[in-house]
Amino acid sequence: MATRHQVRESIIGLLYAEDIGNSDIQKFVDEIFEEKKIRNRQKEFALSLYNGVEENLSHIDAMIDEHLKEWDLKSIGNVERAILRLATYELLFTELDSAVIINEAIELAKKLCNDTGPKFINGVLDAVYKAKVG
Repeated sequence: MATRHQVRESIIGLLYAEDIGNSDIQKFVDEIFEEKKIRNRQKEFALSLYNGVEENLSHIDAMIDEHLKEWDLKSIGNVERAILRLATYELLFTELDSAVIINEAIELAKKLCNDTGPKFINGVLDAVYKAKVG
């Protein structure tokens, strides 16, 4: 059974694939989840994250873009963008603890991004969180 961390990593993979042009990726979500042993409650969690990002993408992207200091959303890396989209969705639309969400995003960035990725992800998500709690 997959952990929530593994679920998030899989969602980032899906978002990344879609972002680089694999627009048919939605057809393979169930297969991908089965291959990663994401089943039952974890599959429900995964689908809620993936569908939530997809349904709220324009709002999520606007929020991220608003908090990118020297960049715009199109100029950051695809993996970083996928991590930010997932974590921003979780911060804005779920009841999960913000510290857990941000920590998970940083850990994923450590694994999937270059050396500056974790600090960058942390800075943007911290700004998104502060804007949310106002």
